Amino acid sequence: MQGVALLSPEAAPVMMLRETEGDQRWLAITIGAPEADALLSAQERVAHPRPGTIELIGQVIDAFGHEVVGVEVTGLSQGIFLSDLVLDSGIRVSARPSDAVALAIRAGVPVTVEEAVLEEASVDIEITGASADASTDDLSEHEREQQVAEFRALLDEVRPEDFGD
Repeated sequence: MQGVALLSPEAAPVMMLRETEGDQRWLAITIGAPEADALLSAQERVAHPRPGTIELIGQVIDAFGHEVVGVEVTGLSQGIFLSDLVLDSGIRVSARPSDAVALAIRAGVPVTVEEAVLEEASVDIEITGASADASTDDLSEHEREQQVAEFRALLDEVRPEDFGD
């Protein structure tokens, strides 16, 4: 997965994970405001004077002689997404997806989503217009803003029931 996007329709921030291969499906995960802040800090490579929770977890893992090698979104149970931190030794640690993704961003490691989760909860987002075939790196600032506005409008229509049981 790639393309972590944070959107805040109404009051609840949404973390969006985009599939990098195949159908390019999106997975929308509602998160809290503190988790959104941690994700934004990770994406922007903000160095805090004192470590936040995500940085602290990374430092503790490092202090024990391990490193995060990946993050996997492994399931969906009663509307709650499940994920694991995967360490170099094969140890798996259960974590909230938002925390796990923030750690993955800080560590520069891949985020994967189980196919069953994508089948159950992903959404297909079709980008229309002249720039539909262009990567987001090739888009002008105006075109990016237009896509974000269209996506936010789509999110305003989405209900939790749209993501499966």
